[in-house]
Amino acid sequence: MVAERIKNLCQIQYLNYFYTLKGMGNLAKDEKKLVEEITSMSEDFAQWYTDIVKKAKLVDYSGVRGCMVIQPYGYAIWENIQKGLDLRFKATGHENVYMPMFIPESLLQREKDHVEGFAPEVAWVTHGGNEKLAERLCVRPTSETLFCDHYSNIIHSYRDLPKLYNQWCSVVRWEKTTRPFLRSAEFLWQEGHTAHATAEEAEAETLRMLDVYADFFENELAIPVIKGRKTDKEKFAGAKATYTIESLMHDGKALQSGTSHNFGDGFAKAFGIQYSDENNGLSYVHQTSWGVSTRSIGAIIMVHGDDAGLKLPPRIAPIQAVIIPVAQHKEGVLERANQLCDQLSKAFRVKLDDSDKSPGWKFSEYEMKGVPLRIEIGPKDIEKNQAVLVRRTTREKFFVSLDNIEEEVKNHLDSIQQEMYDAALKNREEKTSVATNYEEFTNIVSEKGGFVKAMWCGELECEEKIKADTSATSRCMPFDQTPVADTCVCCGKPAKKLVYWGKAY
Repeated sequence: MVAERIKNLCQIQYLNYFYTLKGMGNLAKDEKKLVEEITSMSEDFAQWYTDIVKKAKLVDYSGVRGCMVIQPYGYAIWENIQKGLDLRFKATGHENVYMPMFIPESLLQREKDHVEGFAPEVAWVTHGGNEKLAERLCVRPTSETLFCDHYSNIIHSYRDLPKLYNQWCSVVRWEKTTRPFLRSAEFLWQEGHTAHATAEEAEAETLRMLDVYADFFENELAIPVIKGRKTDKEKFAGAKATYTIESLMHDGKALQSGTSHNFGDGFAKAFGIQYSDENNGLSYVHQTSWGVSTRSIGAIIMVHGDDAGLKLPPRIAPIQAVIIPVAQHKEGVLERANQLCDQLSKAFRVKLDDSDKSPGWKFSEYEMKGVPLRIEIGPKDIEKNQAVLVRRTTREKFFVSLDNIEEEVKNHLDSIQQEMYDAALKNREEKTSVATNYEEFTNIVSEKGGFVKAMWCGELECEEKIKADTSATSRCMPFDQTPVADTCVCCGKPAKKLVYWGKAY
């Protein structure tokens, strides 16, 4: 961290000298105004996160308890996430639908485990106008029961299967403690709900959609993930099996980033969803559900951000490159900057900032917003038929010809995307440890944090003891079950599963 601060100071001093020569004032003054408003992540990670969310204008606090106002810049990130996922869903044959936001209490009660799992988080509507409702309505915390009720009406024959549906909506869960994007009373998400003829088809769908999520997080959000299965204690209420992608934040805490559930035929039996097969026999359908929410934006912030603000992966950044005209009051500068913006906008998401703020202020502002690439162009650059590219990740400067600037921008954006993934993977690997006994396990959790790979006997008692002693939970049983020991890290009995453990958001 000290080395990073020295590096940043040297860069500011260099830029002060450079821009003083150009008669443009002191960048450090502008830099200082913005950067001092962000708490250092090493000092207070939670406050650092809050500062970035506010200063980058991703959200504003709302007058509604536990709810957030997602501001345009924050929503633009969500729109890009939504577009990327929606393309993948449709490419795999899914169709978008929309269900009501209210669930009658009697409908919610149809699946016992499901309702018990969500009961503490449910918000209820008891009145319509001035009249008390004959039956309470739940504000949807999730939509399994609504889809099941619908499927019972439209699925009759094997010819009606599979049903591959998805919906984009908001849900409400009455969280006790809230934090923007990570936990809020209302949040945005997508929830896929599918019905299949056989158990094998449902399991294949569950794993296919988990792979879709993993691909999206790694290739679009530049976030490496661990794929695996949840323990029975941690699985979704009413599910036969829950699979997850787990990511690791910069502070060493885990974040459940997406889940995919195999419901088997449990919901189908509760709701009477049957179909006649090719032999005219009646069978219950097998169902799945899977979802990703706006907490993915929280993951982007906490995996990639630094003390200067956001770092956005180019593939989901609302602004991939910002053009800053230098000495824009001089003849021809704004005209050439506008031409450059028009040219690049055909291939990239580009913004031209021709406001009257100083260049130093603009540099800091777009750095805080995490814009991957800055393009500077001034009178001397125009004379030399060049522009200056500055990468958000490293602050390196590159002088490139305007003749092939499109290719240069593309190459830099691709390189930044890979660079961000590599840095996140390196952080995860450095913060992943192996423990073979309980003392070693508890020391790692309390002193180092991060993921801890350790063996487990499969007993609930050990899982609960680990959580009680360390606050670490089982994140997943990874698909790669390469043992690290023969015995359970907690009780010493023969081990059955390798588990990733860790404290989580």
